[in-house]
Amino acid sequence: MDLTRRGAVAAMAAGLAAGLPFSAFGLAEQTGRAAVPGGTIWWKKVGSGSKPPLLTLHGGPGAGHNYLLPLAVLANDRPVIFYDQLGCGQADSPPDEKIYTIQRSVDEVDAVRQALGLRQIVLFGHSWGSMLAIEYLCQGRGHGVDKLILGGALASVPQCNAGQMRLIAEMPNGGGARMHALEAAHKEESEEYQKLTELFYHLHVCRADPWPPEVNQSIEIVGKSIAYRVMNGPNEFTIVGVIKDWDRRKDLHRIKVPTLITTGEFDEVTLDCHETIHRGIKGSRLQVFKGCSHMTMNEKPAEYVAALRRFMA
Repeated sequence: MDLTRRGAVAAMAAGLAAGLPFSAFGLAEQTGRAAVPGGTIWWKKVGSGSKPPLLTLHGGPGAGHNYLLPLAVLANDRPVIFYDQLGCGQADSPPDEKIYTIQRSVDEVDAVRQALGLRQIVLFGHSWGSMLAIEYLCQGRGHGVDKLILGGALASVPQCNAGQMRLIAEMPNGGGARMHALEAAHKEESEEYQKLTELFYHLHVCRADPWPPEVNQSIEIVGKSIAYRVMNGPNEFTIVGVIKDWDRRKDLHRIKVPTLITTGEFDEVTLDCHETIHRGIKGSRLQVFKGCSHMTMNEKPAEYVAALRRFMA
Protein backbone atom coordinates (compact mmCIF):
# COMPACT_ATOMS: atom_id res chain seq x y z
CA MET A 1 0.00 0.00 0.00
CA ASP A 2 1.31 3.45 -0.93
CA LEU A 3 1.00 5.25 2.41
CA THR A 4 1.72 8.62 0.84
CA ARG A 5 -1.71 8.62 -0.83
CA ARG A 6 -4.63 10.20 1.01
CA GLY A 7 -6.92 7.24 0.36
CA ALA A 8 -4.37 4.97 2.02
CA VAL A 9 -4.48 7.06 5.19
CA ALA A 10 -8.24 6.56 5.51
CA ALA A 11 -7.97 2.88 4.63
CA MET A 12 -5.29 2.30 7.25
CA ALA A 13 -7.25 4.17 9.92
CA ALA A 14 -10.33 2.06 9.19
CA GLY A 15 -8.28 -1.13 9.22
CA LEU A 16 -6.63 -0.35 12.54
CA ALA A 17 -10.01 0.51 14.04
CA ALA A 18 -11.24 -2.90 12.87
CA GLY A 19 -8.34 -4.58 14.64
CA LEU A 20 -5.99 -5.26 11.73
CA PRO A 21 -2.29 -5.40 12.65
CA PHE A 22 0.21 -2.96 11.16
CA SER A 23 1.71 -5.89 9.23
CA ALA A 24 -1.44 -5.88 7.10
CA PHE A 25 -0.16 -2.57 5.70
CA GLY A 26 3.39 -3.77 5.17
CA LEU A 27 4.72 -2.15 8.35
CA ALA A 28 6.87 -3.87 10.93
CA GLU A 29 5.69 -3.52 14.52
CA GLN A 30 7.49 -3.98 17.83
CA THR A 31 6.28 -3.43 21.38
CA GLY A 32 8.03 -3.52 24.71
CA ARG A 33 8.59 -1.89 28.06
CA ALA A 34 11.26 0.54 29.22
CA ALA A 35 12.41 1.52 32.69
CA VAL A 36 11.83 5.19 33.48
CA PRO A 37 11.95 7.20 36.70
CA GLY A 38 9.15 5.81 38.87
CA GLY A 39 8.38 2.59 37.01
CA THR A 40 8.12 1.22 33.48
CA ILE A 41 6.33 2.50 30.40
CA TRP A 42 4.93 0.61 27.39
CA TRP A 43 6.12 1.50 23.88
CA LYS A 44 5.23 0.65 20.28
CA LYS A 45 7.54 1.08 17.29
CA VAL A 46 6.00 1.01 13.81
CA GLY A 47 8.08 0.89 10.60
CA SER A 48 11.79 0.56 10.03
CA GLY A 49 12.79 3.17 7.46
CA SER A 50 16.16 4.87 7.35
CA LYS A 51 15.04 8.43 8.16
CA PRO A 52 15.23 9.77 11.74
CA PRO A 53 12.47 8.24 13.89
CA LEU A 54 9.42 10.25 14.88
CA LEU A 55 9.06 10.13 18.67
CA THR A 56 5.54 11.08 19.76
CA LEU A 57 4.54 12.59 23.10
CA HIS A 58 0.83 12.22 23.81
CA GLY A 59 -1.38 14.67 25.64
CA GLY A 60 -3.28 14.61 28.90
CA PRO A 61 -1.19 14.25 30.90
CA GLY A 62 -2.57 10.71 30.85
CA ALA A 63 -4.37 10.41 27.50
CA GLY A 64 -2.30 7.46 26.27
CA HIS A 65 -0.89 6.99 22.79
CA ASN A 66 -4.07 5.69 21.12
CA TYR A 67 -5.41 8.86 19.54
CA LEU A 68 -2.04 9.52 17.88
CA LEU A 69 -2.12 6.24 15.92
CA PRO A 70 -3.09 8.00 12.63
CA LEU A 71 0.53 9.20 12.59
CA ALA A 72 1.64 5.60 12.00
CA VAL A 73 1.00 6.23 8.30
CA LEU A 74 4.29 8.14 8.35
CA ALA A 75 6.14 4.90 9.12
CA ASN A 76 6.69 3.97 5.47
CA ASP A 77 10.04 5.81 5.45
CA ARG A 78 10.94 6.20 9.13
CA PRO A 79 10.11 4.46 12.43
CA VAL A 80 7.26 6.05 14.40
CA ILE A 81 7.42 5.51 18.15
CA PHE A 82 4.45 5.78 20.48
CA TYR A 83 4.52 5.29 24.24
CA ASP A 84 2.15 5.50 27.17
CA GLN A 85 3.62 7.83 29.75
CA LEU A 86 3.77 6.75 33.39
CA GLY A 87 0.37 6.86 35.05
CA CYS A 88 -1.81 5.90 32.10
CA GLY A 89 -2.65 3.25 29.51
CA GLN A 90 -0.35 0.24 29.49
CA ALA A 91 2.38 1.98 31.52
CA ASP A 92 2.75 1.47 35.24
CA SER A 93 0.50 3.65 37.42
CA PRO A 94 2.25 4.03 40.77
CA PRO A 95 -0.18 5.27 43.45
CA ASP A 96 2.31 7.76 44.94
CA GLU A 97 0.96 11.08 43.68
CA LYS A 98 4.18 12.94 44.52
CA ILE A 99 6.07 11.34 41.62
CA TYR A 100 3.82 12.89 38.95
CA THR A 101 5.82 16.03 38.17
CA ILE A 102 6.85 17.90 35.04
CA GLN A 103 10.52 17.20 35.77
CA ARG A 104 9.96 13.46 36.09
CA SER A 105 8.17 13.52 32.73
CA VAL A 106 11.13 15.34 31.13
CA ASP A 107 13.50 12.77 32.57
CA GLU A 108 11.20 10.06 31.21
CA VAL A 109 11.73 11.30 27.65
CA ASP A 110 15.48 10.88 28.04
CA ALA A 111 14.97 7.42 29.54
CA VAL A 112 12.81 6.34 26.58
CA ARG A 113 15.35 7.69 24.08
CA GLN A 114 18.17 5.85 25.81
CA ALA A 115 16.23 2.58 26.08
CA LEU A 116 15.32 2.61 22.37
CA GLY A 117 18.61 4.02 21.09
CA LEU A 118 16.98 7.16 19.69
CA ARG A 119 20.05 9.34 19.16
CA GLN A 120 18.57 11.33 16.26
CA ILE A 121 14.83 12.04 16.15
CA VAL A 122 12.01 14.24 14.99
CA LEU A 123 10.11 15.14 18.19
CA PHE A 124 6.32 15.43 18.08
CA GLY A 125 4.31 16.74 21.03
CA HIS A 126 0.56 17.26 21.19
CA SER A 127 -1.31 19.24 23.87
CA TRP A 128 0.43 18.34 27.17
CA GLY A 129 2.96 16.60 24.93
CA SER A 130 3.76 19.99 23.37
CA MET A 131 4.43 21.37 26.84
CA LEU A 132 6.68 18.41 27.55
CA ALA A 133 8.58 18.91 24.29
CA ILE A 134 9.02 22.65 24.96
CA GLU A 135 10.20 22.00 28.50
CA TYR A 136 12.58 19.30 27.26
CA LEU A 137 14.21 21.62 24.75
CA CYS A 138 14.24 24.65 27.05
CA GLN A 139 16.20 22.54 29.54
CA GLY A 140 18.84 21.92 26.87
CA ARG A 141 17.93 18.25 26.43
CA GLY A 142 17.50 18.54 22.67
CA HIS A 143 20.75 16.95 21.45
CA GLY A 144 19.85 14.89 18.40
CA VAL A 145 16.43 16.50 17.89
CA ASP A 146 16.48 17.38 14.17
CA LYS A 147 13.01 18.89 13.96
CA LEU A 148 10.11 19.71 16.28
CA ILE A 149 6.37 19.41 15.66
CA LEU A 150 3.95 20.94 18.17
CA GLY A 151 0.21 20.33 17.84
CA GLY A 152 -2.61 21.84 19.92
CA ALA A 153 0.29 23.59 21.57
CA LEU A 154 0.87 25.91 24.49
CA ALA A 155 3.83 27.55 26.17
CA SER A 156 1.78 28.77 29.14
CA VAL A 157 -1.00 27.03 31.07
CA PRO A 158 -2.41 30.33 32.42
CA GLN A 159 -2.61 31.67 28.83
CA CYS A 160 -4.26 28.47 27.65
CA ASN A 161 -6.79 28.40 30.50
CA ALA A 162 -7.72 32.04 29.85
CA GLY A 163 -8.50 31.08 26.25
CA GLN A 164 -10.61 28.16 27.41
CA MET A 165 -12.64 30.48 29.63
CA ARG A 166 -13.33 32.68 26.59
CA LEU A 167 -14.54 29.64 24.65
CA ILE A 168 -16.80 28.60 27.53
CA ALA A 169 -18.28 32.11 27.62
CA GLU A 170 -19.12 31.73 23.92
CA MET A 171 -20.91 28.38 24.24
CA PRO A 172 -24.37 28.33 22.64
CA ASN A 173 -27.64 28.86 24.53
CA GLY A 174 -25.93 30.26 27.61
CA GLY A 175 -24.16 26.99 28.24
CA GLY A 176 -21.05 28.64 29.64
CA ALA A 177 -22.93 30.72 32.16
CA ARG A 178 -24.84 27.63 33.24
CA MET A 179 -21.57 25.71 33.68
CA HIS A 180 -20.20 28.41 35.95
CA ALA A 181 -23.44 28.47 37.96
CA LEU A 182 -23.22 24.72 38.49
CA GLU A 183 -19.57 25.08 39.53
CA ALA A 184 -20.52 27.76 42.05
CA ALA A 185 -23.13 25.35 43.45
CA HIS A 186 -20.53 22.52 43.55
CA LYS A 187 -22.61 20.45 41.17
CA GLU A 188 -19.81 19.37 38.82
CA GLU A 189 -20.91 15.74 39.22
CA SER A 190 -24.45 16.48 38.03
CA GLU A 191 -25.72 15.07 34.75
CA GLU A 192 -26.33 18.60 33.44
CA TYR A 193 -22.73 19.64 34.07
CA GLN A 194 -21.39 16.48 32.46
CA LYS A 195 -23.50 17.09 29.35
CA LEU A 196 -22.22 20.66 29.09
CA THR A 197 -18.65 19.39 29.46
CA GLU A 198 -19.32 16.90 26.68
CA LEU A 199 -20.66 19.73 24.49
CA PHE A 200 -17.42 21.68 25.06
CA TYR A 201 -15.41 18.60 24.07
CA HIS A 202 -17.40 18.14 20.85
CA LEU A 203 -16.94 21.82 19.99
CA HIS A 204 -13.28 22.24 20.89
CA VAL A 205 -11.57 18.87 21.52
CA CYS A 206 -12.77 16.65 18.67
CA ARG A 207 -15.38 17.68 16.12
CA ALA A 208 -15.44 14.35 14.29
CA ASP A 209 -18.91 12.78 14.44
CA PRO A 210 -18.90 10.09 15.63
CA TRP A 211 -15.60 10.11 17.46
CA PRO A 212 -13.11 7.63 15.96
CA PRO A 213 -12.39 4.54 18.11
CA GLU A 214 -8.88 5.76 18.98
CA VAL A 215 -10.32 8.99 20.42
CA ASN A 216 -12.83 7.08 22.54
CA GLN A 217 -10.00 4.87 23.77
CA SER A 218 -7.93 7.85 24.87
CA ILE A 219 -10.91 9.53 26.56
CA GLU A 220 -11.51 6.29 28.48
CA ILE A 221 -7.82 6.13 29.46
CA VAL A 222 -7.94 9.74 30.71
CA GLY A 223 -10.87 8.86 32.95
CA LYS A 224 -8.79 6.21 34.70
CA SER A 225 -5.46 8.05 34.71
CA ILE A 226 -3.85 9.07 37.97
CA ALA A 227 -1.46 11.28 35.97
CA TYR A 228 -4.38 13.28 34.52
CA ARG A 229 -6.06 13.78 37.89
CA VAL A 230 -2.87 14.79 39.71
CA MET A 231 -1.17 16.84 37.01
CA ASN A 232 -4.16 18.40 35.20
CA GLY A 233 -7.42 18.15 37.13
CA PRO A 234 -10.96 16.82 36.67
CA ASN A 235 -11.44 17.95 33.05
CA GLU A 236 -9.80 19.84 30.18
CA PHE A 237 -10.65 23.33 31.38
CA THR A 238 -10.43 22.95 35.18
CA ILE A 239 -6.65 22.91 35.43
CA VAL A 240 -5.86 22.77 39.14
CA GLY A 241 -3.09 20.16 39.20
CA VAL A 242 0.70 20.19 39.12
CA ILE A 243 0.91 21.90 35.71
CA LYS A 244 -1.42 24.84 36.50
CA ASP A 245 1.29 27.53 36.76
CA TRP A 246 3.71 26.25 34.09
CA ASP A 247 4.89 29.01 31.75
CA ARG A 248 7.83 28.97 29.30
CA ARG A 249 6.84 31.91 27.09
CA LYS A 250 9.95 33.91 27.93
CA ASP A 251 12.23 30.95 27.16
CA LEU A 252 11.00 29.95 23.70
CA HIS A 253 14.03 31.62 22.09
CA ARG A 254 16.11 28.75 23.44
CA ILE A 255 14.54 26.41 20.87
CA LYS A 256 16.71 26.52 17.76
CA VAL A 257 15.47 23.57 15.68
CA PRO A 258 13.11 23.83 12.66
CA THR A 259 9.60 23.82 14.13
CA LEU A 260 6.09 23.22 12.77
CA ILE A 261 3.16 24.38 14.92
CA THR A 262 -0.31 23.03 14.12
CA THR A 263 -3.76 23.85 15.44
CA GLY A 264 -7.41 23.63 14.47
CA GLU A 265 -9.74 26.52 13.77
CA PHE A 266 -11.77 25.66 16.89
CA ASP A 267 -8.98 24.30 19.10
CA GLU A 268 -9.53 24.41 22.88
CA VAL A 269 -5.95 25.71 22.96
CA THR A 270 -6.76 29.02 21.33
CA LEU A 271 -4.90 30.60 18.43
CA ASP A 272 -3.12 33.18 20.59
CA CYS A 273 -1.28 30.35 22.36
CA HIS A 274 0.04 29.07 19.04
CA GLU A 275 0.92 32.55 17.83
CA THR A 276 2.94 33.08 21.01
CA ILE A 277 5.02 29.98 20.21
CA HIS A 278 5.31 31.01 16.57
CA ARG A 279 6.74 34.40 17.57
CA GLY A 280 8.98 32.88 20.20
CA ILE A 281 10.65 30.21 18.05
CA LYS A 282 12.52 31.97 15.26
CA GLY A 283 11.74 30.64 11.80
CA SER A 284 8.90 28.39 12.95
CA ARG A 285 5.86 27.66 10.78
CA LEU A 286 2.23 27.84 11.92
CA GLN A 287 -0.55 25.93 10.14
CA VAL A 288 -4.25 26.21 11.06
CA PHE A 289 -6.56 23.40 9.94
CA LYS A 290 -10.00 24.70 8.96
CA GLY A 291 -13.00 22.98 10.51
CA CYS A 292 -10.85 21.19 13.09
CA SER A 293 -10.44 21.59 16.83
CA HIS A 294 -7.85 20.06 19.15
CA MET A 295 -7.48 16.54 17.72
CA THR A 296 -6.68 17.50 14.15
CA MET A 297 -4.99 14.16 13.46
CA ASN A 298 -8.31 12.43 14.15
CA GLU A 299 -10.57 14.96 12.43
CA LYS A 300 -8.64 15.30 9.14
CA PRO A 301 -6.00 12.55 9.32
CA ALA A 302 -5.02 12.58 5.63
CA GLU A 303 -4.56 16.36 5.53
CA TYR A 304 -2.72 16.38 8.83
CA VAL A 305 -0.34 13.55 7.91
CA ALA A 306 0.39 15.21 4.56
CA ALA A 307 1.39 18.44 6.32
CA LEU A 308 3.74 16.57 8.66
CA ARG A 309 5.23 14.60 5.80
CA ARG A 310 5.98 17.80 3.86
CA PHE A 311 7.61 19.39 6.88
CA MET A 312 9.77 16.39 7.70
CA ALA A 313 10.86 16.05 4.07
